[in-house]
Amino acid sequence: MFVHIGADVEIMIRDLIGIFDMKSVEESKITMEFLKVAQEEGFVSIVSKDDIKTMIITEEKGRSVVYLSPISSATLQKRINLISDLSIINK
Repeated sequence: MFVHIGADVEIMIRDLIGIFDMKSVEESKITMEFLKVAQEEGFVSIVSKDDIKTMIITEEKGRSVVYLSPISSATLQKRINLISDLSIINK
């Protein structure tokens, strides 16, 4: 199953490692260092030019990919829960 993370970008739920609120990311020295290294290595994809609210980490084809999304972490979590609930009902 896929979850829409903004603009025209969708990710596979099974590839999802973590969803982080950007306010929390910015408050953590270690997480900001991770994001800086990911940007330097070319693993960061900015989903939209809108205000970034969430950092999403996935593993795709054996490598980490970091998405910066304008959709709040709470909204993304609700979408994932809804998809999960629907997949259980459809089984």
